[in-house]
Amino acid sequence: MLILGIESSCDETAAAVVEDGRRVLSNRIASQVPIHQRYGGVVPEIASRAHLEQIVQIVDGALADAKVALSEIDAIAVTRGPGLIGCLLVGVEFAKGLAVARRIPLLSVQHIAGHLYSPFIGRERDAWGVSVADPAPPFQPYIGLAVSGGHSSMALVRAPLTFEPLGETLDDAVGEAYDKIAKHIGLGYPGGPLVDRISAQGNPRAYAFPRPLLNRDDYDFSFSGLKSSFAREVEKLGGADAIRGDEKIIADLCASFQAACIDVLVEKSHRALRAHRLTRLAVVGGVACNRGLRAALALRMKNITVALPEPEFCTDNAAMIAGAAFHVYTAGAHSEPTVNARVGLELTATAAGWQQ
Repeated sequence: MLILGIESSCDETAAAVVEDGRRVLSNRIASQVPIHQRYGGVVPEIASRAHLEQIVQIVDGALADAKVALSEIDAIAVTRGPGLIGCLLVGVEFAKGLAVARRIPLLSVQHIAGHLYSPFIGRERDAWGVSVADPAPPFQPYIGLAVSGGHSSMALVRAPLTFEPLGETLDDAVGEAYDKIAKHIGLGYPGGPLVDRISAQGNPRAYAFPRPLLNRDDYDFSFSGLKSSFAREVEKLGGADAIRGDEKIIADLCASFQAACIDVLVEKSHRALRAHRLTRLAVVGGVACNRGLRAALALRMKNITVALPEPEFCTDNAAMIAGAAFHVYTAGAHSEPTVNARVGLELTATAAGWQQ
């Protein structure tokens, strides 16, 4: 079964073709980073217009890369929410038009559910190391840690579309905190990759930043206080302008901030794994590309099978949406042409619930 996926929840316009829910035939992504860099973050109205300008050529490119015609596509999948409403509407309305024109099913997918499914897709092997050309092995439950600029959440994944939320951020998402501290010291946007790269040159113990909520026996996250602690330390050093040219101070600040974030993410994951007696962890979302986090997981997750998707499937992409949609289809669910984008679409809804 060939599913064309469309993703436009934030600032990536993406389209992909996925076969039988696992084998990625194409995965086109148009990033808007250069557009939003001058503003230091995503501007929703500008992002929406950029989606309108890109979506036709991105979908055409995904079909061409997969070497399939639109007439060969069996269903259209689209991110319905959560996300920025103007951005979501571009993808949803375009997908609706294609599905109606081709008289094929329209499948709505919850965005975080797509990320949590991303370990199962790939061009040759998935993130668990299983060939995507082979039949999918029996499903084994795992803890899913979704970390990005917009999300920091943890869930027990019992089946491809069955989730038990365990915790979420109470304020800033971890990727958002990275972007904000990078902006504070003038590194640029997006801040996550810059802080990660600079951290490799710094001392992670140079500054004693807090590990938020590790004193609580739950799986929620909070990164706002850590961000504020970072800002206070910068002020103690004379302010952002005073330290801007000091590479050592910048590197030590970044390394210490990143170490605090990683400690929280790894320890919370350990707690969830122990509590649910599981040995499988999937780390998904844009922050899963972070090299410091990947290194820490390899070092500190002993006897745990950790799935880390390839970077192209960590950031927002349409392959994960098309992959998850395969299970929406096999569950017998689909959306009517009247379906609309929904900013607050819940992860806990059933596949049928995502369609209504």
